[in-house]
Amino acid sequence: MLGSVLRLVGSIQLVLGLLYLLGPDWLLQAMGHSAVAQDIHYPLGMLAARFLAYGAGLWVVARQPQAHRFWIGNMIVIQLIDLAVGLAYTVQGILPLSLSGFPMANALWISLALGAGLHQLAGQRIKSAN
Repeated sequence: MLGSVLRLVGSIQLVLGLLYLLGPDWLLQAMGHSAVAQDIHYPLGMLAARFLAYGAGLWVVARQPQAHRFWIGNMIVIQLIDLAVGLAYTVQGILPLSLSGFPMANALWISLALGAGLHQLAGQRIKSAN
């Protein structure tokens, strides 16, 4: 189950990375965000690199999750930061819930699914140690 979740999350990261790299203006407009100045494409390209690298990495992690608990934990941290930032901007009235709701829901389910997977791995590790 955890392997499937990791591949799904990795695929989402890869798609986001490609869209931020190849069509950032289209992606932001499709999500309902304001147009960005052209110089913002540089940090969006750097963001794309991270999405692509982590997405590919999660496919590798999915082959042997027990050996890569650190990286699974890092993705949970990333998602929790995403959720916290979304909540902060939404509560401040900077970002409407119509823009932040879907990404925050994704951050929540990804965090919960990966957290449950890590919990399951820890249980397996304890059983094998006994």
